[in-house]
Amino acid sequence: MEQLPAKFEVLLRIAAWLCLAFIAMATLSPLGLRPTTGWPPSIERFLAFAVVGGLFAMAYPRYIILAAVVVLGAAALFEVLQVLTPSRHGRVFDAAVKLCGGSFGLIAGWLLVRWIPRR
Repeated sequence: MEQLPAKFEVLLRIAAWLCLAFIAMATLSPLGLRPTTGWPPSIERFLAFAVVGGLFAMAYPRYIILAAVVVLGAAALFEVLQVLTPSRHGRVFDAAVKLCGGSFGLIAGWLLVRWIPRR
C-alpha cells in the first residue's frame, strides 16, 4: 500500500478530527443553530459523513478498521445523543443515511490512498 507524505497525513488527521467535531456541533446543537446548505437534509447528512469518512480513511490508511469504528460509531452515537437534545430527534432512517455516507467515504478514501502514486 502506498503511503502519503507525513506532513500531508498530519494535515488530513487535523482536518478529519475538525470535520468530525463540526458534525458533532451541527448534529447536537439546537435545531435553530444547525447550519444548512439548502439541500435536502438526507443529502447533507450523507455528504457530511462521506467527507469525514474519506478524511479518516486517508488520514489513517493503515488503521482503516479503527477509522471505520470512529466514523460509523460517531454516526450512531450522534443520532442516539439527539434523543437527549430537546429540539432534536434521533431517527433510524437518519442514522442509516449517515452510516451509508460514512461507509462510502471510508471506501472511497481508502481506495484513493491506495491508488495515489508515490512521489
